[in-house]
Formats: sequence, structure tokens, C-alpha cells
Amino acid sequence: MYWKKRVMKYAAVLLAIVIGIHIVHGLSLDRIIQYKEVSFYSERLPAHMDGYRIAFITDTHDISGDRLVAVVDRLNTLDIDLLLLGGDYQSLRRLRDREDMSPKFRTIGILSMVETADGIFGVVGNHDIDTMLRDAMEPYDNMTLLWDEGVHIREGFFLGGVDYLRFRRPSIASAIEGAQPDDFVILLSHHPDISMRQDTTGVDLILSGHTHGGQITFFGLWAPAMYSISQYGQRFRSGWAASADGVPVYVSNGVGGYLPRIFARPQVILMTLYRY
Repeated sequence: MYWKKRVMKYAAVLLAIVIGIHIVHGLSLDRIIQYKEVSFYSERLPAHMDGYRIAFITDTHDISGDRLVAVVDRLNTLDIDLLLLGGDYQSLRRLRDREDMSPKFRTIGILSMVETADGIFGVVGNHDIDTMLRDAMEPYDNMTLLWDEGVHIREGFFLGGVDYLRFRRPSIASAIEGAQPDDFVILLSHHPDISMRQDTTGVDLILSGHTHGGQITFFGLWAPAMYSISQYGQRFRSGWAASADGVPVYVSNGVGGYLPRIFARPQVILMTLYRY
């Protein structure tokens, strides 16, 4: 009986320590934006694009203007070739309030100040209204919303973007139909689950957000919320995964999101493409 009480005491102490670590992490490091360097290697990448730099920002949500300006200033020191935006630029309640358009326009306006060689392209998220988002981007010559469509960014490099998965009828086939067989193709999709439900043949890399890294995780390894965020459990929580066809999928935690974040730091992804 004594040893059982002793075990329970140690277990309670251990649990308190684990909870304390998570609380401290959530109040400190998880509030600091991570600029995460990621490398992607492909023999299909055109030789002239070796070392190509892509910044990927998603799920800005209600990030403050000052914080987002700091992100833009940081990116403008990094010689970015292309900025990709993964959706959820503001909260749904703000987008639906037509008398409060300024937050949405301010977010898009700030992001438009990122200096790139090849422009800024984005897709719709579940907290976005597609037509309003396109109207918000229209005044900026360097910004394009991809709505089940794609575009050649450079010779041999095609970018496609799909609509949001759950509320609408996105089509990967429509997004990449303009690509040539020898093109290196990136697909931008807010929700990563689409990679399990539609044919990804012809795509070389998929970039997604939506999951917030699981939002609240156990040491960054497991997130209970993922079972309501994705039909595929922990598969697309954060970082590298693969589509049903084996195409690499990279999922960002997003730069904004709702508090608290615990072992799911906000991120700006800095991806460098290499030919091998």
C-alpha cells in the first residue's frame, strides 16, 4: 500500500512538471515567430532555378499590424524570389462584417509590401470569402489569388492554387491543367487533406497550412485537436508529410492563429529549392 502511494506521489509530481513545462513554453517560445529554413530537392527543378527562395506565410488570422510589418521587414532582407500565401488572412467574423473591411485590407496591404522577384500568390482559406479576398488583392499589381487555377512563374515552373476543401469544390486538375509535362509544379492548398482525396499526379510539391501545428500539442509530438482539424489525424499536423500518391506535402504552423499555442510555434517558412 505504501509503495502505491509513493508511485502516485511521484506520478503527480511528474505530471505537474510536464504541465508546468507546457505552460511556460506557451507563454514564452510559442509567442515568438520562427523563421524556419526548409530545403527541397528535386531532379525536375529547372537548372536555372537551383537555389530558388520561397517564403510561405499562412493563417495570419488576427495577427497585429505591427507584428506583420515586422515579418515583412524581415523578409525584405532575405532576397525572396516568391511569396506564397496559404489562406485565412482574417477571422471569419471580420470578413462577414462588411462595415469593418479595414482589417482585411490592412493585412493584404501589409503583405503586398514584401519585395520578391516573381510576385505574391495566394489561395482561399476557410476563414476567407473568395470574392472579397480577390477584391482586396486586386489593387496590388504584385498579388494574385489562385482560385482553382495556375500560372507559369518562370520557364519550367508552374504554380497552381485550389479553393478551400470543405466548403466548396476545389479541383487540383483544374489548378494544374495549364502545366506542361516537364514543368516543376507546386500546388498551394489551404487544407492539406485535399492531397488524400484527389489525384496529385503531375504535382511535385504541395504547400498547406490550416492546422496551426495542432495548436496545443504534447511536446510538439501529438495534438488532440488534429482529429477535428483533419480526417487523417496527426498526418498533417506540421512539417513534412505525403499525399495519397506519395507527393511531398509541407504543412506550416501558420504565423498567426489563436492563443494559446503550446509547442506549436508560429512560423514563416523559408523554403529553398535545389536541383539534384
